[in-house]
Amino acid sequence: MRLGLALGYWGRGPDPGHLALAQEAERLGYDSVWTAEAWGSDAFTPLTWIAARTSRIRLGTAVAQMAARSPVTTAMHALTLDHLSGGRMTLGLGLSGPQVVEGWYGRPFPKSPLTATREYVEVVRQVLRREGPVEVAGRFHAHPYRGEDGTGLGRPLKPITHPLRADLPVLLGAEGPKNIAQTTRIADGWLPLYWSPTRTDAYEASLGGLREGFTIAPMARAKVCDDVAEGLLPVKAMLGFYIGGMGHAARNFHADLMARMGYGEEARRVQELFLAGRREEAVRAVPDAFADEISLVGPRGRVAERLALWRAGPVTDLLLLAPDPHTLRVLAELNS
Repeated sequence: MRLGLALGYWGRGPDPGHLALAQEAERLGYDSVWTAEAWGSDAFTPLTWIAARTSRIRLGTAVAQMAARSPVTTAMHALTLDHLSGGRMTLGLGLSGPQVVEGWYGRPFPKSPLTATREYVEVVRQVLRREGPVEVAGRFHAHPYRGEDGTGLGRPLKPITHPLRADLPVLLGAEGPKNIAQTTRIADGWLPLYWSPTRTDAYEASLGGLREGFTIAPMARAKVCDDVAEGLLPVKAMLGFYIGGMGHAARNFHADLMARMGYGEEARRVQELFLAGRREEAVRAVPDAFADEISLVGPRGRVAERLALWRAGPVTDLLLLAPDPHTLRVLAELNS
């Protein structure tokens, strides 16, 4: 099981420690470093900054949001950074949800998310393969565009720049069972939002028979510390925000996932409190047990025991949200 460093997205501004963490991760032998985006900083610019100041560590987006860019634009970002980094780029994509897609990006959330995702990936693949002009007559992504409000003058094109790698890895962030199952067919890997090494049966039906080389790369908050409860607070804050705030009461993919993992009643309670403006109560309502099983928190010995559970399952890459060099070093030692 390879280790990666997940930096997430910025808050009010750039974290001055992120570059040093990425460089330390590379020095410690971590395989990859990952950035993200929501409705603030983008995923590609910080990754380019890190690429210029590292030499070996692989670079990934976890995730770049599909609604933020047309698929050819995303492919352009990926092939450009792949060239500049010497072939270190991994493209992680996610569809997000209706609240973000329509509220922030000002675009309609697709009525058929599976179809939209499949078409998006197909366009990206065609750009990267550069076997001919990009031609997709899709429901959501059409190249060239032939809509009634167009000129009809568009013609198929292929990228001027020759991609460094036609097989640049494409991973998908997927939560629903059908979306996960499709991911195993059309992508090179899966980026689970929550992964519990003690509940792998929650994913078995969707994963089916995985082909050789398929990547499973979940994120997990890691903190080597004496006080487990204190170490879990950032995990609970993240869960409270995602389950309560990253969705509507009637449609929240994150809450649905928590319910499928055995915490349905608790997920509904977190949602209710968060949407009522009682955010601190919502965070406290996140079960410690759930926060604990999807993270690696506690003294070194406890983290070692839990890491063994992750290593025993199908996870190929563990992407650690690890905020300090000490935790990075301990995890590197334990995973060696």
